[in-house]
Amino acid sequence: MMVWLSEDDVEQLLDAAKDTERRIAFGLGARCGLRSHEILEASPDDLVDTQAGYMLIVKHGKGGKYRETPIPNQLVTQIETIDDMRDESEDQPLLSVDNTNSLRYWIKRTREQLAEETGDDRWHYVSMHDLRRTWATSLDNKSVDAMVVCDWGGWHDLDTFLDHYRGTNSPEAQRRERDKVDWL
Repeated sequence: MMVWLSEDDVEQLLDAAKDTERRIAFGLGARCGLRSHEILEASPDDLVDTQAGYMLIVKHGKGGKYRETPIPNQLVTQIETIDDMRDESEDQPLLSVDNTNSLRYWIKRTREQLAEETGDDRWHYVSMHDLRRTWATSLDNKSVDAMVVCDWGGWHDLDTFLDHYRGTNSPEAQRRERDKVDWL
C-alpha cells in the first residue's frame, strides 16, 4: 500500500522518532528523497555548500549513479553536530546501523506508536519508501520543475517519476482539487 504523508504528518513522524539518529534517517527520506540504502551510506562528508544552498551528495544511488539533492538547513545542523561530537576524523556513515532491516524496524516502531497515539490506522502502512514518495510529491505540489525533481531524486526519466511518485493521492493534492468544487 502506498502512503503519502502531509507536511503535518512528516513533522509528526520526525517528532515521534525515538532519537536523533532515527530523526536524521527519517529526515533523509522525507526531506531529501533518499532510498534506504542511500540513507545507510550517507556521511557528514557528503554535505556540500553550493551556490544553490546545501546539497547532499549521493555517491552510489540506484544503479551506482551519482547525484546531488538539496538538504534542509536544520538537517545539515543536526548532521554537523553529530560529526563534531565524534572523535574520529575519517569519513564514516551517519548511522550506527548498516542494513535496511534496521531502518524498516525503526519506521515500524514509530508508525505503530503514531497509530496508537493518533488512532489513525494509515500510520500502520507507512514505509521508508513512502518517505521518498512523500518528498517527491511535496516538491511537485510546490510546482518544483519535474525535471529538476528527477535529477534530485535520481530518476532516469520523467515517465517513471510521473507514474510512481507524483502523488495525486497526497493530502495536499486532494485538498487543492476539492477546493475547485464549490459543493464539496
